[in-house]
Amino acid sequence: MKPGTLYLIPNTLGVATADAGDPLSFIIPVEVQTLTASLDHFIAENAKTTRAFLKLLALTHPLAKPLQEIQIAELNVNTPATNLPALLGPLLAGHNAGLISEAGVPAVADPGANLVRLAHARGVPVKPLVGPSSLLLAVMASGLSGQSFAFNGYLPIDAAQRAKRIKELEERSRREKQTQLFIETPYRNGPLLDTLVNTCHPATLICVATDLTLASESIQTQAAAKWKSDLKSGNAPDFNKKPTVFLLLAD
Repeated sequence: MKPGTLYLIPNTLGVATADAGDPLSFIIPVEVQTLTASLDHFIAENAKTTRAFLKLLALTHPLAKPLQEIQIAELNVNTPATNLPALLGPLLAGHNAGLISEAGVPAVADPGANLVRLAHARGVPVKPLVGPSSLLLAVMASGLSGQSFAFNGYLPIDAAQRAKRIKELEERSRREKQTQLFIETPYRNGPLLDTLVNTCHPATLICVATDLTLASESIQTQAAAKWKSDLKSGNAPDFNKKPTVFLLLAD
C-alpha cells in the first residue's frame, strides 16, 4: 500500500482570536488552511492547542470531520522514542496526516524532528508547508547577520554556567561573524537579559524579539551598553511571560 503524506503544518505564534472574519489569514496562507482542513489525522505537540487552532480554521474552512472525530495523537518532549513507529501507523495505512507544533513550524526547535526522520526511513513522503517561524522572523527583523546564524536552544539555568555559555557564544559570534539565537522560558526572560548585558562586551549587539506576528509584537536591537543603561533606568522591554527570541552579534 502506498503510504500517505506527512504534512508539516504551521501554527500561529500566539493566541489568535475569532474577532476578525478570517483570524488566520495574516499568518497562514489560504492554501495551507485549505489543506489542513482536509486532514483528519494529526500528530501534535499539544492536543488542546491543536483543537483550538482547528476551531479557528473551521470558521472559514469546513473540516474533513467534526472536530471530536478528528484523531489527534500527541508527540512532545516526554514521548518515548519507542512510541514513534505507532504514530506513523495511519500514514503507513495510506492516510495523510499533519504534524503540528504548539506554536510556529514543526520540527524546528520542536520534538517533531525525530518523527520526520523516521518518516523518511519508512518511505513516508514529507511535505513542509509555509508558515511563521519565530527564529527566521527574528533574524529578519534584528538587523544582525542573516548570512550566518545559529540557533542554540535554551541556555543553562545555573547562573555561572549561563554566563560561561554566553561568553562562548559571544566569542563564536566574533570569530565567525555569526548571529547567535537562543530562547528562554518566558517567565525567565528578565533574568536572561540581565545576564546578557552584564556578560557581553558593551559593543555587542543584542536583539530582543517578543510576541512576533501578534498585536503586542516588539523588536528592539541595540548595544549591550545601551540595554544595560535602559535596564538601570527601569526601561525594560515588556516581555515578561511572553515568547521571546534573543539574538546577539559581536564585533
